[in-house]
Amino acid sequence: MAAMMASITSELLFFLPFVLLALLTFYTTTVAKCHGGHRWWRGTKRKRPNLPPGATGLPFVGETFGYLRAHPATSVGRFMEQHIARYGKIYRSSLFGERTVVSADAGLNRYILQNEGRLFECSYPRSIGGILGKWSMLVLVGDPHREMRAISLNFLSSVRLRAVLLPEVERHTLLVLRAWPPSSTFSAQHEAKKFTFNLMAKNIMSMDPGEEETERLRREYITFMKGVVSAPLNMPGTPYWKALKSRAAILGVIERKMEERVEKLSRQDASVEQDDLLGWALKQSNLSKEQILDLLLSLLFAGHETSSMALALAIFFLEGCPKAVQELQEEHLGIARRQRLRGECKLSWEDYKEMVFTQCVINETLRLGNVVRFLHRKVIKDVHYKGYDIPSGWKILPVLTAVHLDSSLYEDPQRFNPWRWKVSDSRIIKLI
Repeated sequence: MAAMMASITSELLFFLPFVLLALLTFYTTTVAKCHGGHRWWRGTKRKRPNLPPGATGLPFVGETFGYLRAHPATSVGRFMEQHIARYGKIYRSSLFGERTVVSADAGLNRYILQNEGRLFECSYPRSIGGILGKWSMLVLVGDPHREMRAISLNFLSSVRLRAVLLPEVERHTLLVLRAWPPSSTFSAQHEAKKFTFNLMAKNIMSMDPGEEETERLRREYITFMKGVVSAPLNMPGTPYWKALKSRAAILGVIERKMEERVEKLSRQDASVEQDDLLGWALKQSNLSKEQILDLLLSLLFAGHETSSMALALAIFFLEGCPKAVQELQEEHLGIARRQRLRGECKLSWEDYKEMVFTQCVINETLRLGNVVRFLHRKVIKDVHYKGYDIPSGWKILPVLTAVHLDSSLYEDPQRFNPWRWKVSDSRIIKLI
C-alpha cells in the first residue's frame, strides 16, 4: 500500500519541470493568460463571464503543489477538502501552468465524459506522448483517438471475452495460486503486478508466462513504469532517461513479434496466433507499424497498471473485512458445487454472471481505492453549466475521487462496504 501511495507523491515531481519551464521560457505567454478569460469574453460583446469561484495561488506555479500533495487514496486530501468547503464542488484554479476548472461535481464529471470530442478533449502533459508514443490513446484526440479506441473495443468483443479471455484469466490465476508454497507469505502488490502483466502479455502478443523473453520484457517494463511516474528529465541516470531506454527495448520486442507474424501471414502459416491484439491489429486495421507499436505499448500500460492496483487494493480492503471474505467464499463454493453437479470443472460465463457479491466487492474497491484520481481534459467550446461559464481553451479536471467519497451520494463513504451495491439506493450513482 505504501508503494501505491508513493505513486501519488511522484506526481508532484512529474509536473515540476513544467512549472519551471513556464517560469523560465513562457513568461510573456503566462502573463497574458492571467487576463485571457476577460479578453475572451469582451471580444464576444457579452457580459463578463461568470467564472466559478476560486483562486490562482502563487504566480506561475499557481496551486499545483498543494493540489498534488500526497494523501491516502481513500481521501480527497486536505487541499480538495478546503477548496470544496470554501468554493463549492466546482471551482477555478491555476494548475500545471494552466487556467483550470476543478470539478468535484458528479453531474459535471459525467457531462464532461459524455461530451468527449464535442466540448472536451484529452489534454495530458506533453511528456506522456514522449514516453508512451504520439499514437497512444492517452494523447490522441478526435478521429485518430476514435479509430484506436474502436480497434481496441472490437478486439475485446463479448464473444472473445467469453471464449478466450475468461479461460485465460482462470488459467493464469491457477498458475499463480499453484506457485505459492503452503502457508507462505507474499507481497500482494508484487503478485498482482506479475499476474496482470503475464495476462496482458499473453493477450497482446501471445507471450507465455515464465518464458525467458516474457520475464525480460517484464523487467524492462518495471524500469519503464518508474520513468512514467517520474519527472520528465531526459538526462543520463534519471528514471525518465532509463524509461526511454526501456521503451526502446520493449518496442524492439514488439517489432520482432510483428515481423515474425507478418512473415507467417505472408506464408499463410496455420500456426499464426489468431487470438491476440497484435494479430487483430495486423489483419483488421490499416494502422502503420508505428501506430501498432504505440497501441500495444499503451494498452499494456493501461491494462496492467489499473488492473494490478485494483487487485492489490481489493486484497488490502478484504483483509480488514472478514465478513466480506466469508461471503465471497460462500458464493464461490456454491458455484463450484453447481459445476460439479453439471460435470464441469472450468469456469463458464454463466458462473461469472452468478458472482453477484464478487461484483459488489469490485465496485467498492474501485470506489474507495480510487485507482484513477482525476482526468486531464481541455475545453474546446465555451461551456455553460449550473450558472458558470467555462471558456474554451481552459483545462478542466474531473476529480473522480471527490465523487466516490461524497457523503451525499454514499453513506459513510470512507468505509469499505460492498453491501451498499446490493441495495437499491437512488443516491448511489454508477462508478465513473
